[in-house]
Amino acid sequence: MKEILTNLNKVLENRVRLGIMSALMVNDSVDYNRLKELLDVTDGNLASHLKALDREDMIKIHKQFIGRIPNTSYSATELGRSLFNKHLKALEKLIKRV
Repeated sequence: MKEILTNLNKVLENRVRLGIMSALMVNDSVDYNRLKELLDVTDGNLASHLKALDREDMIKIHKQFIGRIPNTSYSATELGRSLFNKHLKALEKLIKRV
């Protein structure tokens, strides 16, 4: 049981961060407004969770202009994908044991 718990990632214990990574795992990239809409969170809440994931090098930030409008999108890094998959496997093992 202890082995399973050590494979859980503290960063992904929050529902918003888990939601962000889930969206990024199934899409090449997702823009800020789409993440905000998908997760039903405020600007400040989303921004703080994105910063937490960025600090851990789990996401990449892409800034561009579409016409004259700035657009920020995010994608999962290889490290982020690996940590997310490891976290999911630990959750699955935990659920199977219960």
